[in-house]
Amino acid sequence: MKRRNFLKTSGLITAGSLLMAPASSFRFSAFNGKKKIALVGTGSRGITMWGRSLVEQYSDLLEFVGLCDTNVGRLSYAKEFMGINCPVFTDFTEMMDKTRPDIVIVTTVDSTHDEFIVKGMEMGADVITEKPMTTDEMKCQRILDAERKTGKKLRVTFNYRYGTLFTKIKELLAEERAGRITSVDFHWYLNTYHGADYFRRWHSIRDKSGTLLVHKASHHFDLLNWWIDSDPVEVHAFGNLEHYGKNNTFRGPKCRSCPHAKTCKFYWDITKNNFYMNVYVANEKHDGYIRDDCVWREEIDIYDKMAVQVKYANDVQVSYSLTTYSPYEGLTIAFNGMKGRIDSWQDLPWREQEKVNQAERHTKEMDQHASEKEDAFDEIVISDNFGESKMVQVPKVRGGHGGGDRRLKDQIFRDETMPDPLKHVAGSRDGAMAVLIGVAARKSIDEGRPVKIEELTDLKPGVKRV
Repeated sequence: MKRRNFLKTSGLITAGSLLMAPASSFRFSAFNGKKKIALVGTGSRGITMWGRSLVEQYSDLLEFVGLCDTNVGRLSYAKEFMGINCPVFTDFTEMMDKTRPDIVIVTTVDSTHDEFIVKGMEMGADVITEKPMTTDEMKCQRILDAERKTGKKLRVTFNYRYGTLFTKIKELLAEERAGRITSVDFHWYLNTYHGADYFRRWHSIRDKSGTLLVHKASHHFDLLNWWIDSDPVEVHAFGNLEHYGKNNTFRGPKCRSCPHAKTCKFYWDITKNNFYMNVYVANEKHDGYIRDDCVWREEIDIYDKMAVQVKYANDVQVSYSLTTYSPYEGLTIAFNGMKGRIDSWQDLPWREQEKVNQAERHTKEMDQHASEKEDAFDEIVISDNFGESKMVQVPKVRGGHGGGDRRLKDQIFRDETMPDPLKHVAGSRDGAMAVLIGVAARKSIDEGRPVKIEELTDLKPGVKRV
């Protein structure tokens, strides 16, 4: 392969450079003065990305008028951590009645998203929700119905779309650089630090997270829907729990008090993380939620390995897998087209110039202020049938999902009408289609059959995405 750089996409760093006005159906209501924001769910995700970072970066455009959570201790800490002075509530309806926010941000346990999305819209607010939009087809339909009935708008925060590498892939696909795409191979690897962490938390319970096919993979399914620019029509999947949960000879109550701490390779010392100690450990007494729970708990009922086949309305076929106990964290993606192939990857150790510290990788990934060296880059290889292979280098931006967090928030809060030629903006249909692949995959595993997307809600898959 001739390894030459024919494009260095530094322009991707500029938030607005690749972002046509979004369809009017995605726009929030018009506002006079600052947007009034209410946040429900004051866990780590809520009070960092959708809490303190908004206060630090957008206080000229918005103000928090209320915080809501069932845990009074976390509520108190959230207010202090975010540096705001607004009322706090344990009852969502009371908060909505008393504060009348323009926008509600939902960052609660996944299975409760529908409750606050629907109630928020019914009480006059537009809504921003963390992914996944919800966890099953009935809740998904409930959200779609509420948006149609109320006329309010829902944004789903698929920040991966805004990352520099994923944006460049979308651009190349839109240019049909490999011709018409016929199939995609997409494989995601969670390491034994990040992957295991899902099994310490509420995410390990199907009724709360919908399994990682919904909680985690909805990120990836949305990327596929966005890249392929079509709707999924049929899903066939396999999955199993064969590493975590009951698949061990010992287990403990939680890492802090575990008698096996010195011998368990998955022991995690939460006391070394002051933020988690303040958010979670200090407030266990209020609701019993354990942040450093045992990854070997017998109640764990989600899959730790998953393989999914997806057929799209435009005849693209996808092969996807998710592994949760890899020695390294990264991904591989390949698009097979009529004229060639596009390959890319992230964080594969043998492709990195420096050894990847897997224990620190996820912390860096989630850091809203992190940055990379100026010469760091991701790679894309474009191979032409009967021709040569060419390398594209994309400047690497780590800070919050490949820099996507900041660009997503800029688009929502700073300029909702900024150009968006690659359709980064995600609404309820996008949120639904991403979730429904995971729901269909889960149903396919449970029932041992292919599942059609149109079985699940009243959304009808289309060859071109709406």
